[in-house]
Amino acid sequence: MADTLDMDAPPPFDLPMAAPVAPAPAPEAYRVLARKYRPQTFRQLIGQDAMVQTLGNAIKRDRLAHAFLMTGVRGVGKTSTARLIAKALNCVGPDGQGGPTIDPCGQCEPCRAIAEGRHIDVIEMDAASHTGVDDVREIIEASRYAAVAARFKIYIIDEVHMLSKNAFNALLKTLEEPPAHVKFLFATTEVNKVPITVLSRCQRFDLRRIPAEKLAEHFAKVCAAEGVTAEGEALALIARAAEGSARDGLSILDQAIAHAGLEGGGVSAEAVRQMLGLSDRGAVRDLFGLLLGGDAGGALASLRRQYDHGVDPVSVLRALMEMVHGVTLAKVGGADDPAQALEEREARRDWATRLSFPVLHRLWQLMLKGHDEVAQAALPIEAAEMALLRVIHASQLPDPGELARRIAEGGALAAPPAPAPAPAAPPVAPVSLIPADFPAMVEALDAANQLALVARLRQGARLVRYAPPELVFSGSRPMSADTLAELASALKTLTRQVWKITLDDVPGEPTLNEAEAAADEARRQAMLKTELVQAAMAAFPDAELVWNSQRSSM
Repeated sequence: MADTLDMDAPPPFDLPMAAPVAPAPAPEAYRVLARKYRPQTFRQLIGQDAMVQTLGNAIKRDRLAHAFLMTGVRGVGKTSTARLIAKALNCVGPDGQGGPTIDPCGQCEPCRAIAEGRHIDVIEMDAASHTGVDDVREIIEASRYAAVAARFKIYIIDEVHMLSKNAFNALLKTLEEPPAHVKFLFATTEVNKVPITVLSRCQRFDLRRIPAEKLAEHFAKVCAAEGVTAEGEALALIARAAEGSARDGLSILDQAIAHAGLEGGGVSAEAVRQMLGLSDRGAVRDLFGLLLGGDAGGALASLRRQYDHGVDPVSVLRALMEMVHGVTLAKVGGADDPAQALEEREARRDWATRLSFPVLHRLWQLMLKGHDEVAQAALPIEAAEMALLRVIHASQLPDPGELARRIAEGGALAAPPAPAPAPAAPPVAPVSLIPADFPAMVEALDAANQLALVARLRQGARLVRYAPPELVFSGSRPMSADTLAELASALKTLTRQVWKITLDDVPGEPTLNEAEAAADEARRQAMLKTELVQAAMAAFPDAELVWNSQRSSM
């Protein structure tokens, strides 16, 4: 007989039933700081107070435009502003009875849906990937229908300048006379590429670059919210590197926090410099002082130390340009940058009292030229060294104003004085290196390939006295200061001796060109007096003596 199963009998083993185990919640994905701290209200939108005030007044007075255009550099809040305007226009308040407001509540369903990017009546389109007329035609067709769950149907078109010409033309009529329930919000970084016909139909807001001090304050609040310690100088460095863009600055700060986490400390200025490849401000001040002091060896060694620490040579030149600019602003009485260290401000004020405007302008031009050369050079560090040597050489040249004063006073216009010699007797140039007279000196310069200088001397130099190593020219026909300084330098190279060049208010001798022309004319007159030439002129009364001054013959 087969066994039967008693359904009412207890099971053979009385095991406790385990409670169902709920799956562990997935960890929330990390959001970068630029997304996490995106402005959710107009109060959180930093650096755009004028625009916020204009929008607030327009909402209060019910003078809302049908199309807005936000323009500015990347990361200043164009798309965020468009979303905030969408929230402001569609907010209904916590009780559901509110109207358009410059302070959306952030609690009602429209505010939350717009913030999360899921509102059915707020449509965002990236014009970079939807450039054609068909994409715009879809917007035109959909704009005819009323909003489903909001007060206004909002179209946010990012990078609107990427739309094609035909797409812009298709949008014009709807943009000029849209339905009452539709608002267009455009954002672009290149407003010059937007057709003027579109610009004329929009209310335009130019979002400004965010000042560095406001960015630094914002980054400090972000660090406090994230529980991260950061040096004030580090945040100032990040703010300057962001160049007015909050998004760029938050991305750099994100990277700096990650770096600090690996190092086990807060965000330090030194770590930010290494991360961004920036020069240490103290090293830049030292290098700038060496340049002004004419210490070529010390300047090159300082540059190499920074290069060995991973600093880009272009960054060094850029930092030196910032230094020259800062000293110039300090000289004109500009306000101090609160983000700078105290020793930085004191050093700039000290240099401002010792450097003239012509010197600062010349330094700026030299630094700017060096920066461009290094940026394009195949050998950046070598190009940077040559640029610094050029700055040192130029710093030792007399000021143009000083040269003009010396010319007016008839003073010496020699090359920059050489370092003081040792106590031993100064070396004397061999006699063979010193030309016998002024024409021989000009010939020697010509042989040394100083062609441009020789041409100016032959044309304009009226000699008063030639007594090597001294030259005196007539001041009645002044020569340029550059020519005199160039002559002093060339003679020093040619004769290995420093020459003293002065001007005297006397007529002086004729220039070499004038003397040669006079001698040539004398030879021509002598030739006309010869019997052969006179006989030829008598036989041919209309004949003319053609004189070749190069060959001194007919």
